[in-house]
Amino acid sequence: MAKNAQKKVLIVGSECAPFAKTGGLADVIGTLPKHLIALGLDTRVILPYHRIIKEKYGDLVEHLTDFTVQLGWRSQYVGMEKLVYNDITYYLIDNEYYFGGPIYKGGEAEGEQYAFFTRAVMEAILKVDFCPDIIHCNDWQTGMLPFLLKTQYQHTKLQNAKTVFTIHNMMYQGKFSFGFVRDLLNVDSQYNNSAYLEAYGCANFMKAALVFSDKINTVSPSYAEEIKLAYYAYGMEGILNSRSKDLVGIVNGIDTEEFNPETDPLIKHHFSAADLSGKLENKRALAEQMDLKFDPETTPVIGMVSRLTSQKGFDLIMRVFNEIMAENVAIVLLGSGDPSYESFFRGMEQAYKGWVCSYIGYDNALAHQIYAASDLFLMPSKFEPCGISQMISLRYGTLPIVRETGGLKDTVHPYNRFTGEGNGFTFTNYNAHDMLEVVRFALNTIQDEEARSILLPRAMKEDNSFTLSAKKYYDLYCSLL
Repeated sequence: MAKNAQKKVLIVGSECAPFAKTGGLADVIGTLPKHLIALGLDTRVILPYHRIIKEKYGDLVEHLTDFTVQLGWRSQYVGMEKLVYNDITYYLIDNEYYFGGPIYKGGEAEGEQYAFFTRAVMEAILKVDFCPDIIHCNDWQTGMLPFLLKTQYQHTKLQNAKTVFTIHNMMYQGKFSFGFVRDLLNVDSQYNNSAYLEAYGCANFMKAALVFSDKINTVSPSYAEEIKLAYYAYGMEGILNSRSKDLVGIVNGIDTEEFNPETDPLIKHHFSAADLSGKLENKRALAEQMDLKFDPETTPVIGMVSRLTSQKGFDLIMRVFNEIMAENVAIVLLGSGDPSYESFFRGMEQAYKGWVCSYIGYDNALAHQIYAASDLFLMPSKFEPCGISQMISLRYGTLPIVRETGGLKDTVHPYNRFTGEGNGFTFTNYNAHDMLEVVRFALNTIQDEEARSILLPRAMKEDNSFTLSAKKYYDLYCSLL
């Protein structure tokens, strides 16, 4: 990359913090741009103008232009809005029919929703005074963009733009009939074969990106290797192996300004690696707030902040929950999801009243308080592309217990009692009793004052900021320019 040429990057995604968020994708798109700008890239973001954004930020938005696009037989309105927030430029694609309701409509409605978004993005870029050198797409909702760029927009100002596609979770791919996709996006029938869009009888949005993107990345080096295997790839192992030289893993970071125990306004008592006294005070405050009866000075707390899904390893926790409670611990859980898991944890709260708190739902302030107050953080995922919770827990000196998969393996290193190395606790097999043994080992370790005095400050000093991630994305972009 020429030193004096400011290159332009456009990040495309379905959600972005703090405007609209359902998961970790929003955190990445919300945090990465400012770090790329600090590296000298003119970085902007384009996303749907969801109703939740309109309601909270509508007064700050500037209308740039409006036009129509063809989607199947219909001509659909596109409003292009601009929002400058914290010195970052966001373009918002407005259409009340597609973005006036849920962020993700589900089923074919969602396929149409994001087929429209993709077409609108392509046309919108042509109408503004910003021509990206790199278009960075995220997850299947943007998967058709690299395909359209190389098949229908070859002779526009975007003809030299390169694409990067980030896989945040292989499980979700955007599978629809070819006829559905053909009619919406005017896709030529020659692409309905296994070399292009077709996979197992469906047109696959993610596969389109895997075939047509210039570079592919996912959100940790270990996950980049795992998704070459059938167990993790959900049918995409063939294309991922064939493009392995173009596939890289870059671990996500966390916002170290938001998650800072020395300044966090959402926790009761601040603390640092040099002075951990506030951690016990937070534990006392959490016990009082959640009406828990354990003794904060003598009882370890295991925290969990998670979506309640099978991916997150809750089957393992359910299998040995009573055995864990027999170790004289308290458990505080925050999350929602599968009704069977919600019901189980409500039941455990009643069975172990005063020692278990199951907060079914989400509360951001409570999440921060759990990270700050807990001694251990349990995250035994079946698979985990990156994971953010384990990095946040490290930041607050709450030692993670994780299964060695994906980003968990890359960020949590097992404590070795003989050498003193490590920053948490890990197990390999997806097995409840393997997890239980590691939980017991972790509980014994944190009650050893000498081990605590080494492990907690080390965990808090881990650099999981987006500064490192952004530099790797910068290098990835440079490899294409």
